[in-house]
Amino acid sequence: MNFFIEVILPLSLPKTFTYRVSENEFAFIKKGMRVSVPFGKSKIYTALVIDLHREEPTLYVAKEIDQILDERPIVNELQINHWFWISSYYMCNIGDVYRGALPSALLLESETIISQNNETFVDEASLSDDEFLIYEALQHQSSLKIQNIIDIVNKKTVLPVIQKLINKNIISLQEEIREEYKPKLVKYIRLHEQYQKEENLIALLDSIKSEKRKNILLQYFQTQARERQPISVKQLTETAQTSVAIVKALVDKQIFEEYFIQEDRVNFENNKVENKFLLSVAQQTAFDEIVKSFEEKEVALLHGVTSSGKTEIYTKLIDNYIALGKQVLYLLPEIALTTQLVARLTKHFGNKVAVFHSKYSNNERVEVWFQVLNSSDKAQVVIGARSALFLPFNNLGLIIVDEEHEQTFKQQDPAPRYHARDAAIVLANLHQATRGKTELGRAKVLLGSATPSIETYYNAASGKFGLIDLKERFGNVQMPEIELVDLKDSYFRKKMKGHFSQTLIEEITEAFANNEQVILFQNRRGFSPVLECMTCGHVPQCPQCDVSLTYHKYKSQLRCHYCGYSMAKPSNCHVCSSVDLETKGFGTEQIELELAELFPQKNIKRMDQDTTRGKYSFEKIIDSFKNREIDVLVGTQMLAKGLDFDNVSLVGIMNADNMIYHPDFRAFERSFQMMTQVAGRSGRAEKRGKVIIQTYNPLHNIIQQVTNNDYEGMYKEQLYERKIYYYPPFFRLIKLTLKHRDFEKLKEGSMWLYQVLNQNLTIPVLGPEEPAIGRIRNEYIRTIMIKMPGDASIQGTKKTIQKILNSFDLVSQYRTIKVTVNVDFH
Repeated sequence: MNFFIEVILPLSLPKTFTYRVSENEFAFIKKGMRVSVPFGKSKIYTALVIDLHREEPTLYVAKEIDQILDERPIVNELQINHWFWISSYYMCNIGDVYRGALPSALLLESETIISQNNETFVDEASLSDDEFLIYEALQHQSSLKIQNIIDIVNKKTVLPVIQKLINKNIISLQEEIREEYKPKLVKYIRLHEQYQKEENLIALLDSIKSEKRKNILLQYFQTQARERQPISVKQLTETAQTSVAIVKALVDKQIFEEYFIQEDRVNFENNKVENKFLLSVAQQTAFDEIVKSFEEKEVALLHGVTSSGKTEIYTKLIDNYIALGKQVLYLLPEIALTTQLVARLTKHFGNKVAVFHSKYSNNERVEVWFQVLNSSDKAQVVIGARSALFLPFNNLGLIIVDEEHEQTFKQQDPAPRYHARDAAIVLANLHQATRGKTELGRAKVLLGSATPSIETYYNAASGKFGLIDLKERFGNVQMPEIELVDLKDSYFRKKMKGHFSQTLIEEITEAFANNEQVILFQNRRGFSPVLECMTCGHVPQCPQCDVSLTYHKYKSQLRCHYCGYSMAKPSNCHVCSSVDLETKGFGTEQIELELAELFPQKNIKRMDQDTTRGKYSFEKIIDSFKNREIDVLVGTQMLAKGLDFDNVSLVGIMNADNMIYHPDFRAFERSFQMMTQVAGRSGRAEKRGKVIIQTYNPLHNIIQQVTNNDYEGMYKEQLYERKIYYYPPFFRLIKLTLKHRDFEKLKEGSMWLYQVLNQNLTIPVLGPEEPAIGRIRNEYIRTIMIKMPGDASIQGTKKTIQKILNSFDLVSQYRTIKVTVNVDFH
């Protein structure tokens, strides 16, 4: 009898593979378990079982599996269905989805271990330098990994050297697979059994001469009497203020004994505060409307102005779903936001909250994965960035997508290039389909935003989603007053100090006089985007990309924000050797320095990609700003995403124009969202806030709409344009990006692909176009855009595109051209 399993491998491959198993294994294995399987010549990968069957593959002989890694499934069927939907809708390989979905600690990959063959005689003189280095290292340790060899030889490509040593029979290879995740064990301490009797204990205390040891014992008794729960070594050394060495000495003397308890790495139990919060009248009305809308529709949009108290409404809604025993997923666009939200939600829900995003370590992520899988009390509410969508929910009741308009919900690279908001709606539907149509069984999606994306608002306005409006700020605080400053006029009248208009300086001074804080927004990091020679006009460019290098004054270097290339700041021009170099344009770093000159006694901090690289960097900046240690926060779009500071009375947008004039059909919508969101950080407590927008074009429609907080006006105008020019929500877009190092080959290949697509599709195909940045990391780029009308068969069109891409791959001269497909790329 033949028994087979169907598995997905964590490789960018479009299909599943069949492996042979024994009858006993066939009876034990369930869908969603991991097995390690051999693949290729010698590699071993962690594969996921998605089916069990008895049909032998026709094209290849099924290999046997290596071993079963799980005792029970760690992925459920709902997830697998969801992954296949993502794979087909976003036109990516199922292997990519699997690799992106599982925490990397659960995807064991075999590691090549290199060891020496002791039988072979080695003539050291015949070895090359690199070979000798590896041979010498093997004299000192029995085995090496590939990474160790890269470090020893100090080269990236070490496989040729290893191959030569194998040919000379000096070394041998074997593959080893290892489990990455280790549970966290905490060391606890208790008295040895013989001292449980009172007489032994008294004798013990009399016999101890050392004061320090006596002190620790007394401290142990006090803590035990007070808390009546296990005492950890850490707790004991901290309360007794001694070192671990003394505790160890008592363990060695068999007075104490140690034991271990497994503990979670992330724990919010101490955050919980008993408080019953009340919703305002407007919030309560919105809450009731959401509940009512969920009776008829699966998705609802909460369109609430900035600072209207959307988080409180979410909290009350989560309460309802937890009471029904359901799991809740709360998606956020930015890790910086989870910091604040976790603090707010753990106050209310304590340890029922789990957090899942990429700044967490591998082990922490695995812990959350298993808590969700086991429907643990510790993960009733999961807060996370887009990757939290892949967790193994089995009883999902509600998904909240906060700030749903944010473009960070869309994954750009690597595949799967999914949009978390759209994938969340499908996930909720899957949970409904399998739980029957009972009232409690439906999973609902609530989208929240002060500036919804045009597609979402279109769906809500046309009745596909429920729409709930919340027009007033919490506590009836007024919307901030917005003042425009005409930069053209200010420069002309010489009313500028650097990049600060007189108006902005006066307002900042006034805010400081009232002990209030200020936020300044500039959508570009670094000091300045261009360094220009004033003699010959040369601008230093990145050697690998078609962009000028950004000057970072803090590190005194020029850097490329696309590939990471950097060089020291030149003292003279590389072309004409002139020393007359000037910076053009400005970024967050320059604003920070100019501010420090204007207000030397104030504490000014930056929040951008350069200052938030560490795991807790967000927390540090946000906490010190909240605790009023920082007077001014200068930042990029990280600041625009729903952060809540009650002492900010002034927000300055340094230059509104560089967002508006951007070659993108969403530029106006994005600028409106960005400016409105940044403006919404101002005046969130009793006092009315102020926003100053510096612009060269104060009469521009978008800037006027931001000033009047006129979302409806912006929506209608943009919708009209989208209809005329065939853009979403009326058309769906698929973007094909082709990359190759050879410019001519890329040009030919992209033309070939465009012509074949054009012949086979009856819908608009545009291209091949050279994007604004035509070369990145030494690869030239061409894009082709396909526009699908809303009523066209989406699956059929995608199948045709996929067939054409497969045949493109078979043309030998174009095989080396990389093609990536991005569905709904905006």
